Amino acid sequence: MRDDTIGIGELARLTGVPVRTIRFYCDEGIIASVRSVGGHRRFDGVAVETLHMVRRLRGLGLGLAPIARVLAGESTVADAVAAERAALDVRLADLSWRRAALRAVEEAGPAERAARLELLAAVEDGPAAHDVLVEFWRRQMAAPISAELFAGFVAMAVPVPPADPTPAQVVAYAEMVALAADRAFTRRLRARAVANLEVIADEEDLLYGLGEASALAEPLVRAGEAPRGGPELDRFVAVHAMARRREDSPAFRRELLAGVEPDRDPRLRRYWRLVGEVSGERVTLGATQLWLTDSLERSLNAS
Repeated sequence: MRDDTIGIGELARLTGVPVRTIRFYCDEGIIASVRSVGGHRRFDGVAVETLHMVRRLRGLGLGLAPIARVLAGESTVADAVAAERAALDVRLADLSWRRAALRAVEEAGPAERAARLELLAAVEDGPAAHDVLVEFWRRQMAAPISAELFAGFVAMAVPVPPADPTPAQVVAYAEMVALAADRAFTRRLRARAVANLEVIADEEDLLYGLGEASALAEPLVRAGEAPRGGPELDRFVAVHAMARRREDSPAFRRELLAGVEPDRDPRLRRYWRLVGEVSGERVTLGATQLWLTDSLERSLNAS
């Protein structure tokens, strides 16, 4: 036996780690040891620094698996700490969501508490609610579109759950999930999407064009301008006409108003207002689209 080895008691004294814990680390393969002739554990000098490292990382909350990877050279300390911090962020966000949900129920009046409890109980957490809404919009895309375009739309239509939400934001998100679960509502939107397959030549071109029309309308919506005719509405109609290989005309505008009627459904209006409540955006994509469809109706009624 080499003279430079130390016993488990000495290692415990040098590191402040209890003997029982050192034995556990040995059994888990965290600390290497050899056996003396008498069968006792013996450790080399490296074990002291190794155990100091283990103790520091355990103090930061890291589990034995990531610590073992660091000791084996499979991961750096920075990477292990970053991964633990990211996992902690997720847990903190979950706790923040739950706290806000509990406050929302607590703050509700007696008459509405039961309904709010049922509403919030259907939403497990922020990420799960986000996934439900993404899937809701995926089902509305009857025509194939690129993953990039869909991701861009989702970024505007499905707000990221706040890391530290208010009770009002959690309630708003839960109401969005409830709307997505409304079968009559989803059937209406889906039927519109399927019907469009027969008349729209290129769904992606239509979506890009509608984005341009929304950008034109956004300053007016932000300024609180009432829906009205103008270049913004003309662009909106032109995009739809091009997608359907039609010409802009009063007759086409009347047909278009009937075709976009599902977009003016009170439930969809409510959805877009909730998006703003969660995200804090003063003007959402839906708000500009609704302004344009309302402008179409007003222009037809005025003519």
